[in-house]
Amino acid sequence: MSVTTSRAVLTPGNQAAIGALRAALGNDAVSTRELDRVALAVDASHYLRTPDAIMRARHAQDVAVAMSISNQLGWPLTLRSGGTSLSGQALSEGLTVDVRRHFRDIEVLENGAKVRVQPGATIRAVNGALASYKTKLGPDPASEIACTVGGMIANNSSGMTCGTVKNAYQTIESMTIVLASGTVIDTGAPDADERLRRAEPALVDVLVRLRDQLSGDAFRSDIERRYAIKNTMGYGINSFIDHTSPVKILEHLMIGSEGTLGFVAEAVFNTVKVPARTTTGLLLFDSLDAATTALPALVYSGADVVELIDAAAIRAMGDDAKDVLPQGFAPEQHASLLVEYQADDADGIAERASTGMKTFADLGGLASAPELTEDNKRRGQMWLMRKGLYTKVAKNRPKGTAALLEDIAVPMETLGGICNELQTLFTKHDYHDAVIFGHAKDGNIHFLVTEDFAGPESLTRYDAFTEDMVSLVLDAQGTLKAEHGTGRIMAPFVQRQYGDDLYQAMWDVKNACDPKRILNPGAVLTDDPKLHLKDIKPTGEVREVIDNCVECGYCEPVCPSQHLTTTPRQRIVIQRAIEAAEAEGNTELAEALFKQETYDVVQTCAVDGMCSTACPVGINTGDLIRTLRKERQKPALDAGWNVAAEHWGVVLRTASIGMSVVEKVPTPLVRGVLHTARAVAGTDVVPLLTKEMPGGGPIRKPEPKANPDAIFLPACVGSMFGSQHGCGTGVAGAVRQLAAHAGLTLSTPDGVKELCCGTPWKSKGLAKGYDTMSQKLVDWVVAATDNGRLPLVSDNVSCSEGMEVALKNRGVTTVHVYDAVQWVAEKVAPKLPVVAKAGTAVVHPTCSSTLMGVNDNLLFLAGLVADEVIVPQGWRCCAFAGDRGMLHEELTATSTQDEARNAREANADLYLSLNRTCEIGMTRAVGKTYVHVLEELAARLAKA
Repeated sequence: MSVTTSRAVLTPGNQAAIGALRAALGNDAVSTRELDRVALAVDASHYLRTPDAIMRARHAQDVAVAMSISNQLGWPLTLRSGGTSLSGQALSEGLTVDVRRHFRDIEVLENGAKVRVQPGATIRAVNGALASYKTKLGPDPASEIACTVGGMIANNSSGMTCGTVKNAYQTIESMTIVLASGTVIDTGAPDADERLRRAEPALVDVLVRLRDQLSGDAFRSDIERRYAIKNTMGYGINSFIDHTSPVKILEHLMIGSEGTLGFVAEAVFNTVKVPARTTTGLLLFDSLDAATTALPALVYSGADVVELIDAAAIRAMGDDAKDVLPQGFAPEQHASLLVEYQADDADGIAERASTGMKTFADLGGLASAPELTEDNKRRGQMWLMRKGLYTKVAKNRPKGTAALLEDIAVPMETLGGICNELQTLFTKHDYHDAVIFGHAKDGNIHFLVTEDFAGPESLTRYDAFTEDMVSLVLDAQGTLKAEHGTGRIMAPFVQRQYGDDLYQAMWDVKNACDPKRILNPGAVLTDDPKLHLKDIKPTGEVREVIDNCVECGYCEPVCPSQHLTTTPRQRIVIQRAIEAAEAEGNTELAEALFKQETYDVVQTCAVDGMCSTACPVGINTGDLIRTLRKERQKPALDAGWNVAAEHWGVVLRTASIGMSVVEKVPTPLVRGVLHTARAVAGTDVVPLLTKEMPGGGPIRKPEPKANPDAIFLPACVGSMFGSQHGCGTGVAGAVRQLAAHAGLTLSTPDGVKELCCGTPWKSKGLAKGYDTMSQKLVDWVVAATDNGRLPLVSDNVSCSEGMEVALKNRGVTTVHVYDAVQWVAEKVAPKLPVVAKAGTAVVHPTCSSTLMGVNDNLLFLAGLVADEVIVPQGWRCCAFAGDRGMLHEELTATSTQDEARNAREANADLYLSLNRTCEIGMTRAVGKTYVHVLEELAARLAKA
């Protein structure tokens, strides 16, 4: 039994493999840098192993070369995609091959009936590409925002509605497989079986032998029983009774194999229809027993979803549950079932809803009146009770403990008894904070306990509990893993679940595909009966802002720097690694990580806050980065920016003039001068200017008005960067024109020239300057709005959000801050005449518009000036982030690459946004001029 304490210590003896790989693919193909290895060392489980090296494969042939070299030299190799696995599947003791960054292609086939995908694409991204065809992938795990297709295949993921009939195993059409030997097989090729036999005759012989053996009477009924419920324990040996072709058997064995048999470079899936109508209800019961007793009736009524949430889980939801539960309801021994019926038309959903309500009426133990609704808002509130539940529950764990999420399935009719027995085990082993939730319709539940792993006593307790739990589930003819995969957490118990003969068949498959056992050793099958008690991840506190993180990875797909440097989860992991190294006295490692994180962690974070929108517990890693920048900031720079805050009007006027002058100077000359300055002062201090950068805009002037409807504070960024719209007014002028058309009065009192939202100081960690500017801003706003009697309107959404934050930080809660887009949509647009529309508009929402909740307003206004409004697939924060896109052009280029490609393909008439610097960044990325939606509306109104 062991708890891992050291990180990033390179295992001796593997330099030959690293050298061979670099010789074959280039020196840059493999990294042994400490930060790279630490960043990709973890998944969402409670295990930790640091790899010897990292390889970011660009195509299948790279993986084939890596596997061939690793196979020849006996070097362990682990494939890694999203890293959301909870059972320790993505850990490595040799080479980690990242197949997320460069394997993200999605191709819709046959009008949405099929889709070809690479392993790095997330399930949400694939479903987004399929949305217009009204189809989707069959698997629907709760982690679909971050779970990649590679992980979905590796674990045979299922989820809320797919059960055992729409999972990856059932919906696969074909795949391209890379085997440990380096052989590449397309299972969809007409001669795939022949090619496989030619390339891997020994493997085919094993597959044929096992097919003949396991499909016989001695094993068939036993295998059918085991896979009649959700079952991801061990290998999917039902492949041998479901298929006869060796290549199809191999194809289906790959599903659920957790990268231990080969690499799936791409896959073609049959999609499923998205139901046209859905009705949802949340049933509250007096007890968990009452809820599980109701299960058979609900399942037999045709419910497509029946999700169980026990009282402890309801309590852990906190405010997310308050809008759903009856007023004043306090969960004690209660439990709830989230029930959903789906249909293709109005008549179908009405019939199913009627059946559901009749079923509800006969249920016993209900704690409140049953409800079914098609209202999307109400349904969304109900689903908040279930989505992201793991991380929300884990947030409430005691400090310094790990959240352990187990995943079992039993025949549905026996689930109630199993839940009761589990609660007895929780009490027996002192896991008093345990919760139970899951896919009750399938007899599949998750239960979460917390453990501190502080010493031998905790490991002994965890070991004893696991042994009791294994016996309980197997005695009920259940499976120890239903959808999370075997991993390391349950690998020691595969033989106990299947018996000697089926267990040996699994080893025969492993040895035939991977005879040297180099692929992800320890996952799925192991010779070590105590593997689940080794390599435990440390759980100590590091920084309050990040201690709630359970490393689930939900934040990663929305991060601008995810395909350039690090992600929010990795930034947190690196802080924990530095803390662990310092605690061990490993100053060399701590110093190396500290130095390496300057660019990868600190400089290339957009601090856009989008990670908080995806994080189920709301962690904003930008807060961490701002703190790190503050800690590293040079006092002279902080003092200089404080002077700028004190004299912002002069600084802004100078910047505006400077941009206008630079605009007329040839770009190569300007960039040459700036490159020289960056070499001296640093790349995170001196910006670069590109050809699409505009000249300066008009200097803001006071425009006080009597009896105004709102106070208008134009953003200073409009003075620094002039408009590129032909209207000539800039967005500030457009807002005033629109207000005048609607008969509304905006007032801008004196003092506006000296104001800024403070975000430039805050994002850079310039504490003195931010304090100076935010105090000036708050004093002006409070006075101008008469302490909130009048609303405040600003015309650049990142500045609007910055003002909102500054007021909140200063304890001012009386002032309502509107972004101009929201204010015009709600107060002005209803009073405007209809304007002539363009055909198509591509729209770029921003991180700030998302955080402020004004994206719907943006799309509404875009719909006033264009017949069709498109938000391109792959949209995320552009990462221009004030001046970050001028300091690190590569950040914006990487963040926008997917969105930009789709935006260009749209060939739209208009390209719209609502933030000046974002418009500049998107203009650079797409090659089309982005303008503020209000400028376009005002220009068309002027022509009406």
